This record gives sequence, structure tokens and C-alpha cells, in this order.
Amino acid sequence: MMKYTLKKSFLTIGIICFAASLLLSGCAMTQTTRTVDETKVLVDFFEKERDYVHEGPAFVMTAQALRTNLLTKPDKQYLIDIRSPEAFARGHIKGSVNVDFKDLYKHVKGIDAKSYENIVLICFAGQATGYASSLLRAAGYPNAVSLKWGISSWAHVFAEESFLKNISSARAKEFISTPSPPKNPPGALPRINTGKTTPQEILDARIQTLFAEGFAPVMVTSCCLFNDFYCNGQFYIINYWPPNLYKNPGHIPGAVNYPPGEKPFKTTTHLATLSTTKANVLYCFTGQTSAYVAGYLRILGYDARSLLFGANGMIYDQMKSNKVPNAFIPETEIMNYDYVKGN
Repeated sequence: MMKYTLKKSFLTIGIICFAASLLLSGCAMTQTTRTVDETKVLVDFFEKERDYVHEGPAFVMTAQALRTNLLTKPDKQYLIDIRSPEAFARGHIKGSVNVDFKDLYKHVKGIDAKSYENIVLICFAGQATGYASSLLRAAGYPNAVSLKWGISSWAHVFAEESFLKNISSARAKEFISTPSPPKNPPGALPRINTGKTTPQEILDARIQTLFAEGFAPVMVTSCCLFNDFYCNGQFYIINYWPPNLYKNPGHIPGAVNYPPGEKPFKTTTHLATLSTTKANVLYCFTGQTSAYVAGYLRILGYDARSLLFGANGMIYDQMKSNKVPNAFIPETEIMNYDYVKGN
């Protein structure tokens, strides 16, 4: 009887130990899953397989190129206008479909995207769609492009609602030509937590989140940016120009030069110098490229923002007189092509 009792006790203890080991191994597996560095997973994926920000083809399409494509191969162009239904009804490019920004990713996943040469995104000024095209290219749609200058380039009536209202030289006297301040010392990358483990799963979750947030969290005005600088605020200002243009026509005080030619947002260059405690505000000439790059950085978890209308909204006259690239010149940039009204 005693032997039976001892055997039973040992058996019970063995079962308990076995169960405990399973529980502990399960906890270890759960802990391992939870400690996946999702940002590193995404960075590795982009830099090895999909470095669309530094290596990809142009993300903008001019109105002239779009017009030619619509005349010569219309079935290969899929046009998505993300402006409000009211703006769309006032006028849009024939053949466009009206899709809300937050629904754009779902919409593109629902079409046969590969059957089109271009998925052309259209907004007022090319900035929201510059951002959206970045998110879509990250998701694996390399044929997503943004109409350069937005619908402002299609006809004068649209430019009057957007770009022509926002070109300005109001900040010209505040621009300086001093050498660039040093970049931040390299630090840790931000941490994102979607609960996923594979690059595709993490990426899909991030892109869904960013489309749901909309473009508003990305936008910064020059007034806000200059006030923040003079009040020692919480922006890390990034000038995304070649060094020669950083010096002439100059730059926003405090802006750090990140030349595009250096492919600055890679782990082998300057990605780790971006701030994880402040908002990283990028500015370019038009607000389109800065929005595009901000999309990539926000996927990685940075608080990245884009200065609306770029240099066109701050030093427009200097851009024209010095022939700085990408000045919005109405005579050459507004095509006055036909458009249709209604829904």
C-alpha cells in the first residue's frame, strides 16, 4: 500500500512538473513574441528588399504625363481623387473615383492593382497624396504615384483653391545662410508595438493605423514652425535639400541639413540621428517630397511631419528669381486641361 502511495505521489509530482515546464516554456515563447523589435524588423525589410524612399522611381507624375497617358493608354491608368465629395463634385479629372483618405488602402487592396501601369492619387496640392503614395509603396504598390502639385496643375480654377493661395515670401527675411548645425548623436530607433512578428504583418498593421489617422497629424505650417523655433520648442527641423541650396537661398534657423544625395534615412547613414523625443519636421521645396519621406518615417514609429507648401510658402520670390527647383510657376505648371463636374 505504501509503495502504491509513493508511486502515485511521484506520478502526481511528475505531472505537476511537466505541466509547469509547459507553462514556463509557453511564457518564454510569449515573452519572446512580445520582445520582437518590430521597428528593426521593418527597417531590415525595407533596406534589404524595398528601399522605395531612396531607390524607387519618381513618386510624382506631371499633369502633362498623365494627360498623355489618358489619351494613349487610358485603360492602364487608375485615378483616385481623395478630396472631399463637395470638392470632387465642383470639378475633377474625367475617370477619377472619389475615395476618402482613410479608405484608400482598403480600396487599393480591392482592385486589381497590378493590371494598371499607374495608380494616380489626386488631392488639392500633391501633399496628402505624396504621403499616401509613400504608404502604398511601402505596402508593395510601386505603381502608386501622386499628381505633381495635385489638381492645382490641371486647371487654374483648382490652383486658385490651393497652391495659388499659399505661395508666399513672408519668411524671406528670416532665412539664414549659416552652416548646418550638427545632427543629433546616433541613438536608439523608436519602438512600435503592433503585436505582430513578420514584416508583412507589422507593415500592414502600421499602414492601416496611419491611413486611419489621416494626413492632419503630418501637417505643419511655417507659422507654427518659426514660432516653435523662437520659443525653443519641441521640433527637430530637417532641411531636405542639397548642401548648395541649403546655403543659397538659405534655410530656416536651426534646420539641420539632410541632403537627399546622402540617402540620409538609412541605418548606414543618418536614420538613428532623428529624434525619438521631438517631432521631426521635414521641409522641401513643395511639401510633396517631405510628405513622402514623412510617410516612411512614420511607418517606422517616428513622429515625422511635413511643412506645408515647403519653400514655396516661405521664399517664393527668391525661388523664382534664383531659379530654385520646383517653384510653382503658374504659366508653366498650370495646364488648363478639361475637367468634369458632378459625382
